[in-house]
Amino acid sequence: MLQVGCLLVLCGLLAQTSALLEGLPLPLPLGQARPPAATPALPSAPSHLAESLTSALSNGLLSGDLLDTLKSLPLLDALKAGGGSSDGLLGDLLGKVTSVVPLLNNLIEVKVTDAQLLELGLVQSSDGHRLYVTIPLGLILNVKMPLAGSVLKLAVKLNITAELKVVKDEQGKAHLVLGDCTHSPGSLNISLLDGLAPLPIQSLIDSLTGVLDKVLPELVQGKVCPLVNGILSQLDVTLVHNIINMLIRGLQFNIKV
Repeated sequence: MLQVGCLLVLCGLLAQTSALLEGLPLPLPLGQARPPAATPALPSAPSHLAESLTSALSNGLLSGDLLDTLKSLPLLDALKAGGGSSDGLLGDLLGKVTSVVPLLNNLIEVKVTDAQLLELGLVQSSDGHRLYVTIPLGLILNVKMPLAGSVLKLAVKLNITAELKVVKDEQGKAHLVLGDCTHSPGSLNISLLDGLAPLPIQSLIDSLTGVLDKVLPELVQGKVCPLVNGILSQLDVTLVHNIINMLIRGLQFNIKV
C-alpha cells in the first residue's frame, strides 16, 4: 500500500510540472535570438468619426436658426455705418458711381431673401493636432435702386472656416474648443443672378460688390462663429472624447475627399 501511495503522489507532481511548463516559451535552437515582443498598435480613427463631426455641426447650425439669422442681416445699415464718415461706405459707393449714374441718390434696399448651408468640409492640420471646418454658405440678395426700376438679385457664395483644437484647463482636463474662425480669403463670390445687366447697372453692381466684400464677410462670421462655439459644448460626449484622443495623439482622421 505504501508503494501505491508513493506512486500516486509522484504522478500528481509530474502533472503539475507539465502544466507549468506549458505556459513557458519553448526553448530556441542554439544561436537563434528570440524576436522582440510585438508593440500594441495605436488605435486608428473610426471611419465614421469625421462624418459624425460634420453632420453634428451641420445639424446644429440649422437647428440654431442660422439661415433665418442670415436673412435678417442689417446689410443696408452696415453699408451706411461701415465707413466711419457721415455717409459711410454707402457714401463712398455713391461717390464712385455718380459720374456713371447721375440720377442715383441712394440704395433703397439690400436684403438677404434666401440662405442655404451647403455641405461642410473638413481638413486636418499637417501636425495632426487641429481640424479646420469649412462652412459654405449660399445667399440671394435683393437690391432695390431707383435707376434699375426693379429688384436686382445677386447670388453670393462665402466660406467660413472654423478651427477646432484641444486645450486643457487648470485641472488638466482636455476640451475641444473653437480657435480662429473667419471667412476664407478669396471665397466671397458675388454675381448677378439674372444674367447680364446694362452697362450703367453693371458699373453699380461692380461698385456694390467691392463694398459688400468689406462688409458682408464680417457680418456673416459674426453670426456663424458664435453658433459653432455653442454647438461644440453640446456635442455627444463619446464623439468629443474620440476626437480629443485623436488630436492629442496627432493621429490622422479618415476624411473623405
